[in-house]
Amino acid sequence: MQSMQTSLREQQYPLVRQLANCIEAVWQEYLDLSPYQVPEDLGYVEGSLEGERLAIENHCYQTPQFRKLHLELAQIGKSLDILHCVMFPNPDYALPIFGTDLVGGRSGISAAVVDLSPINRDRSLPSQYQAYLQDLPMPEFSHPRALPEWGDIFSEFCLFVRPASPAEENAFLDRVKEFLTLHCQIASTATPLTSQVEIDRVLAGQEYYCTKQQQNDKTRRVLEKSFGSEWTERYMTTMLFDRADRFITPEL
Repeated sequence: MQSMQTSLREQQYPLVRQLANCIEAVWQEYLDLSPYQVPEDLGYVEGSLEGERLAIENHCYQTPQFRKLHLELAQIGKSLDILHCVMFPNPDYALPIFGTDLVGGRSGISAAVVDLSPINRDRSLPSQYQAYLQDLPMPEFSHPRALPEWGDIFSEFCLFVRPASPAEENAFLDRVKEFLTLHCQIASTATPLTSQVEIDRVLAGQEYYCTKQQQNDKTRRVLEKSFGSEWTERYMTTMLFDRADRFITPEL
């Protein structure tokens, strides 16, 4: 498979580039990727925010286990770089939702988060994940950050920090790679569900995750200022956090 290098990332903060390359490398190593159909007008978009250019670039893929692997890169002028990545499992796989985000600029990264978010009712990860993650040594970060009020979707292993040095940036990158590699390895050997009841439970968990993520007011405000409220609602519900409609049982 050819590299998924983009023009936008070459202009971004080094950790953003490194993380994007790391995510793609792990996907290519462990998963059988195929293209995901992105709406034609949402693959690459440009707008303006307070006089500065806002550019967004989306790359999406799918696999037998994942209905959508989404990597978004964004840049606002020369001051802000963003990476957003979510892996949505097919609902017939009882897998958590991997997600990671970076927000920063020329002076460094202000926010870095990675998690494997549970989708079951008791908000716990499957035993395979628990056993591995509990044994991982926790890197030291000098500036941990508090999760948002809507952050009950995150697991006990969620890492949310402001990396304060190159060493901390590397530690965060290593932690993302560990989470992502574990996730892809488990997914590649997972057995699909056959019970519609179990699939519906997974769907409900993913729906809850998306509903909570859509409460991120910072993302919504930035997009609305640049593209308007109607476009923002469509983008957040069809591109960032969409539903797996093909698995939903029709109402009688």
